[in-house]
Amino acid sequence: MGDAFAAALALIAGADETLVEIVLLSLRVTLSALLLACVVGLPLGALLGIVRFPGRGPVVVLINALMGFPPVVAGLLVYLLLSRTGPLGALGLLFTPGAMILAQSILILPIVTSITRQVVEDLWAEYGEQLRSLGSGRLRAVPTLLWDGRHSLVTGVLAGFGRASAEVGAVIIVGGNIAGHTRTMTTAIALETSKGNLALALGLGLILMLLALAINAAAYGAGRAARRSAGL
Repeated sequence: MGDAFAAALALIAGADETLVEIVLLSLRVTLSALLLACVVGLPLGALLGIVRFPGRGPVVVLINALMGFPPVVAGLLVYLLLSRTGPLGALGLLFTPGAMILAQSILILPIVTSITRQVVEDLWAEYGEQLRSLGSGRLRAVPTLLWDGRHSLVTGVLAGFGRASAEVGAVIIVGGNIAGHTRTMTTAIALETSKGNLALALGLGLILMLLALAINAAAYGAGRAARRSAGL
């Protein structure tokens, strides 16, 4: 165990080519999925937070429930969409980073949407009358509310990043875990451990743990900033 740990540290310190390639691909896929989920989830969550319409309750319940959406099920759905006989099969995205980005986006989207809805709904309840008195309707108030709740929203975004970066099942199904093409940190750890290559598996595991610590530290900092801005 000690030898494997020392070898893992040596791989990290020496910026092993295989390790760096896997880490960079993982970050590219996860950050792209996070960006896509935020582009859709932030405005969608804001609208759900301030607009009232028939059926809003069930929609909110569904989005909250999807926060616990099983990754393997998400991967299966994306696989069916992108398979040769699927509706999007002509795009040729199956077993590519694009398919992995789509799968991770589906997992992140409910988290970003749900947290955004709660933050914006609370802010609208607090500042809605003031915004209306200034001539700002519900839709026009969305950018203002998103900006005002930015610290709390960062926590939701980081939570989405954390879920996507630690995901295994969906990316294996739609990515195929192809070396140099679709192999991410989590899938590589699973594969290398089964092969007995503990040095690479431990090296990737250490980097993944450091990322998790960084995400939690950033979320904690965002929470403190939100409390300071609220005067708490």
